[in-house]
Amino acid sequence: MSINVVHLVGRVGTDPDMKYFESGTMKCRLTLAVNRRKKDSEPDWFNLELWGKTAEIANNYVRKGKQIAVKGSLKLDSWNDRTTGALRSSPVIIVDDLELLGSRRDTEADMMNNGSEHF
Repeated sequence: MSINVVHLVGRVGTDPDMKYFESGTMKCRLTLAVNRRKKDSEPDWFNLELWGKTAEIANNYVRKGKQIAVKGSLKLDSWNDRTTGALRSSPVIIVDDLELLGSRRDTEADMMNNGSEHF
Protein backbone atom coordinates (compact mmCIF):
# COMPACT_ATOMS: atom_id res chain seq x y z
CA MET A 1 0.00 0.00 0.00
CA SER A 2 1.25 3.50 -0.88
CA ILE A 3 0.09 6.80 0.60
CA ASN A 4 0.87 10.24 -0.82
CA VAL A 5 -1.23 12.81 1.06
CA VAL A 6 -0.19 16.32 2.08
CA HIS A 7 -2.15 18.68 4.36
CA LEU A 8 -0.91 22.27 4.69
CA VAL A 9 -2.22 25.47 6.28
CA GLY A 10 -0.49 28.74 5.52
CA ARG A 11 -0.56 32.09 3.79
CA VAL A 12 -0.47 32.54 0.04
CA GLY A 13 2.79 34.13 -1.14
CA THR A 14 1.77 35.08 -4.67
CA ASP A 15 -1.39 36.02 -6.50
CA PRO A 16 -2.74 33.16 -8.63
CA ASP A 17 -0.93 32.49 -11.91
CA MET A 18 -3.65 31.11 -14.17
CA LYS A 19 -3.04 29.22 -17.41
CA TYR A 20 -5.76 28.19 -19.87
CA PHE A 21 -5.34 25.30 -22.30
CA GLU A 22 -7.02 24.82 -25.68
CA SER A 23 -8.76 21.75 -24.26
CA GLY A 24 -10.62 24.04 -21.82
CA THR A 25 -8.62 22.86 -18.83
CA MET A 26 -7.35 25.45 -16.35
CA LYS A 27 -4.22 25.34 -14.18
CA CYS A 28 -3.39 27.72 -11.34
CA ARG A 29 -0.02 28.03 -9.61
CA LEU A 30 0.51 29.57 -6.16
CA THR A 31 3.14 29.59 -3.46
CA LEU A 32 2.27 28.90 0.17
CA ALA A 33 4.26 29.94 3.26
CA VAL A 34 3.84 27.60 6.22
CA ASN A 35 5.22 28.70 9.58
CA ARG A 36 7.14 26.31 11.76
CA ARG A 37 6.28 25.83 15.43
CA LYS A 38 9.34 27.83 16.50
CA LYS A 39 8.55 31.57 16.39
CA ASP A 40 12.09 32.56 15.22
CA SER A 41 12.11 30.20 12.23
CA GLU A 42 11.65 31.24 8.61
CA PRO A 43 8.53 29.74 6.97
CA ASP A 44 8.72 26.77 4.63
CA TRP A 45 7.64 27.61 1.07
CA PHE A 46 5.63 25.23 -1.10
CA ASN A 47 4.67 25.39 -4.77
CA LEU A 48 1.01 24.57 -5.33
CA GLU A 49 -0.70 23.47 -8.54
CA LEU A 50 -4.49 23.50 -8.82
CA TRP A 51 -6.54 22.23 -11.76
CA GLY A 52 -10.06 22.67 -13.13
CA LYS A 53 -12.79 24.05 -10.86
CA THR A 54 -10.38 24.30 -7.90
CA ALA A 55 -8.05 26.44 -10.04
CA GLU A 56 -10.94 28.69 -11.06
CA ILE A 57 -12.02 29.18 -7.44
CA ALA A 58 -8.45 29.99 -6.39
CA ASN A 59 -8.18 32.51 -9.21
CA ASN A 60 -11.43 34.19 -8.11
CA TYR A 61 -11.02 34.21 -4.31
CA VAL A 62 -7.36 33.73 -3.33
CA ARG A 63 -4.87 36.59 -3.16
CA LYS A 64 -1.41 37.09 -1.72
CA GLY A 65 -1.58 37.03 2.09
CA LYS A 66 -4.84 35.02 2.29
CA GLN A 67 -4.78 32.09 4.71
CA ILE A 68 -5.78 28.77 3.13
CA ALA A 69 -5.74 25.07 3.90
CA VAL A 70 -4.97 22.56 1.17
CA LYS A 71 -5.04 18.79 0.82
CA GLY A 72 -3.31 17.09 -2.06
CA SER A 73 -0.41 14.93 -3.16
CA LEU A 74 3.30 15.50 -3.68
CA LYS A 75 4.75 15.43 -7.20
CA LEU A 76 8.35 15.98 -8.26
CA ASP A 77 8.73 18.16 -11.37
CA SER A 78 11.97 17.49 -13.29
CA TRP A 79 13.66 19.38 -16.14
CA ASN A 80 17.05 19.98 -17.72
CA ASP A 81 18.72 23.27 -16.81
CA ARG A 82 18.98 25.47 -19.93
CA THR A 83 22.49 26.71 -19.20
CA THR A 84 24.19 23.67 -17.66
CA GLY A 85 22.04 20.82 -18.98
CA ALA A 86 21.96 19.37 -15.45
CA LEU A 87 18.81 17.59 -14.31
CA ARG A 88 16.89 19.79 -11.86
CA SER A 89 13.80 19.02 -9.81
CA SER A 90 11.32 20.77 -7.55
CA PRO A 91 8.53 19.39 -5.35
CA VAL A 92 4.99 20.53 -6.16
CA ILE A 93 1.79 19.94 -4.21
CA ILE A 94 -1.09 18.95 -6.52
CA VAL A 95 -4.10 20.37 -4.66
CA ASP A 96 -7.32 18.36 -4.54
CA ASP A 97 -9.13 20.30 -1.79
CA LEU A 98 -8.92 24.03 -1.04
CA GLU A 99 -10.36 25.69 2.04
CA LEU A 100 -10.45 29.46 2.49
CA LEU A 101 -9.49 30.51 6.02
CA GLY A 102 -8.88 33.82 7.73
CA SER A 103 -11.13 36.37 9.31
CA ARG A 104 -14.86 35.81 9.61
CA ARG A 105 -15.50 38.88 7.43
CA ASP A 106 -13.28 37.50 4.65
CA THR A 107 -14.91 34.08 4.83
CA GLU A 108 -18.42 35.57 4.80
CA ALA A 109 -17.58 37.66 1.72
CA ASP A 110 -16.23 34.55 -0.03
CA MET A 111 -19.34 32.55 0.91
CA MET A 112 -21.71 35.27 -0.34
CA ASN A 113 -19.97 35.19 -3.69
CA ASN A 114 -19.77 31.41 -4.00
CA GLY A 115 -22.06 29.83 -1.40
CA SER A 116 -19.31 27.77 0.26
CA GLU A 117 -15.96 28.13 1.94
CA HIS A 118 -14.69 24.62 1.21
CA PHE A 119 -13.88 23.64 -2.36
